[in-house]
Amino acid sequence: MRAMQSDPEAPTQLSVSIVLFNSSLALLRSTLQSLQRASWVAQAASCVDLVTVYVVDNSIEQSRRKAAKSIVEDWPCDDIFRICYRGLAENRGFGAGHNSVMGDLQSDFHLVLNPDVELSEDSLRVGISTLREDSGVALVSPRVSGENGRQEFLCKRYPSILVLLLRAFAPRFIRRIFYRRLGRYEMRDSCSGSREAEIMLASGCFMLVRTQALLKAGGFNDDYFLYFEDFDLSLRLGGYGRLVFNPAMQIVHHGGYAASKGILHMKYFLRSGFMFFNQHGWRWI
Repeated sequence: MRAMQSDPEAPTQLSVSIVLFNSSLALLRSTLQSLQRASWVAQAASCVDLVTVYVVDNSIEQSRRKAAKSIVEDWPCDDIFRICYRGLAENRGFGAGHNSVMGDLQSDFHLVLNPDVELSEDSLRVGISTLREDSGVALVSPRVSGENGRQEFLCKRYPSILVLLLRAFAPRFIRRIFYRRLGRYEMRDSCSGSREAEIMLASGCFMLVRTQALLKAGGFNDDYFLYFEDFDLSLRLGGYGRLVFNPAMQIVHHGGYAASKGILHMKYFLRSGFMFFNQHGWRWI
């Protein structure tokens, strides 16, 4: 897998991968609309010349696949914004879905994007500018707001078993007792203001990366079916450059936490967490 070689006269390209699994089609449309608007703004600012979007479908139901494919194929593309649909034969997980496009990447920058994210109009301009202006940056992570407008702290420090258990299972009054510990894990001390901050772990809902760094890191680890694959990739990307939180790059995230998604998701969470700590080191408290 090779990224496009650096050429000052070549057009600047951004690739985007979006993985679906029984995803809301209404949210997908909103994501694509906001992505296209952000692409126009970035192009107008001479930050990017071509945006290629890969919508990868892990859904099982044929009706969902057909509906998602129809949205993509009917999308009003233009000279700078292209989009294509790929239905995978089997669902091998979040990371594997994104990895399925890695062999085709000829871009300067790549965006791993959830289908439940809305980008602010200048988000790509801000993020790509950060990567272009500092070759030492491998990844840029945005300021994330929930549907209620409140900031979500998705950048993290290295987790401990205690912190993960508190977040997943502890009632609210117990979490309040450990507020400072949980806040430190969520980097509230560094990611609450208007300044950029270096981070250790980025969220997979929006990872704007230098393509060469992504390919050198090997992309996602397919062994993670769901959860912790973004943490694992973040640690490996750290070997190829700094990971930066830029609060001027802003998105709205409509997703939720693993603990609120049922027993199956908790099973994936625990399995992937065990794998992550086995690979990168256990921290208990």
